[in-house]
Amino acid sequence: MSGKTIPWIKDQLKSLKDQHLYNNIVTIGSPIGPEIIVNGKKVLNFCSNNYLGLANHPKLKSAAIAAIKKFGIGPAAVRTIAGTTVLHKKLEQALAKFKKAEAVITFQSGFSANLAVIPALVGEGDLIFSDELNHASIIDGCRLSKAEIIRYEHINPKSLESKLKSADKKVKKLVITDGVFSMDGDIAPLDKIYEVASKYGAMLMVDDAHGEGVLGSSGRGIVDHFKLHGKVDIEVGTMSKAFGVVGGMAAGKKETIEWLSQRARPFLFSSAMTIPDVGACLAAVKLLENSDNLVKKLWQNAGYLRSGLKKLGFDTETSITPIIPLMLGDSKLAQDMSRELFENGLFAKAIVYPTVAQDKARIRIMNSAGHTKGQLDRALKIFKKVGKELKILS
Repeated sequence: MSGKTIPWIKDQLKSLKDQHLYNNIVTIGSPIGPEIIVNGKKVLNFCSNNYLGLANHPKLKSAAIAAIKKFGIGPAAVRTIAGTTVLHKKLEQALAKFKKAEAVITFQSGFSANLAVIPALVGEGDLIFSDELNHASIIDGCRLSKAEIIRYEHINPKSLESKLKSADKKVKKLVITDGVFSMDGDIAPLDKIYEVASKYGAMLMVDDAHGEGVLGSSGRGIVDHFKLHGKVDIEVGTMSKAFGVVGGMAAGKKETIEWLSQRARPFLFSSAMTIPDVGACLAAVKLLENSDNLVKKLWQNAGYLRSGLKKLGFDTETSITPIIPLMLGDSKLAQDMSRELFENGLFAKAIVYPTVAQDKARIRIMNSAGHTKGQLDRALKIFKKVGKELKILS
């Protein structure tokens, strides 16, 4: 038996449950798709970031198997010692071409990418200007950098400008924003943010985790969406969502990427992406380069479901992307709704504090290109039934 029970941890866990803030972790018993097995029950899946339905795509599976047969499972080393294979270099070259960037460096995850990039660009005595709703990985990367963090109002370039205007002109500055915000589904006005950052000589970084495979031509992301190629200093992304695999990346000028290969700590001190992941990511890039059909289907499904939910009377707030929040406010109500949806055959998790503010509890719906119209119609019927039962809908 391991060490003794720590009393304060036991008390805190009880407190989370009493406040309806405890996160019940479910177990998936099937491949990820429009329908999955959760805790032994088959349900419609509106929880995954599998935007394009690639997580179980036959071409990605074949590519992963072929990579294993040729290179084995993992490099068993960090990239700077013995962890860089031919496949890693091919993936970075393919991503750079796809993103229309000079160069790309890959990491183990999108979270790792933010922890790698931010402290390599700024440090103690520098300034970071961060959207107040930026992702936790950006917040943690900012803290690790030891730079001073100045938050500006959510997707508000005027607020950003007022903060930059009052800052010391001689100090190094970095502006950071999410591209698509993961909880609200709204898009950063990157074109306007770029104008403000340029005006005050600040570097600009965007985390496009939820824009990869979603925005831009064939899902090239928010920089492509706003035609800002070569203007955004660093574009961080992930292969863990729309690409259906796992891994992170940073795209930018060759010199910037070279600097990251020398000073980004997750690159220097954590083992490289595994071989099957790299092989599958390469296949995902090829699929997107060859066709934009999946991206178009994703947006069709998102529009159809959002329109149906609004007609029913649900509050979807400011979402304009495939991320659709059903705003409920109360944590208990959100958890009750998630549970009732599941009982009726639909998997959509409650999102509560600290992921969102105390009074902003919600059900977050994640669309995919894999859902059929019939599945979306079934989902709308379930949302309507549960909404009426819980008196969310009149």
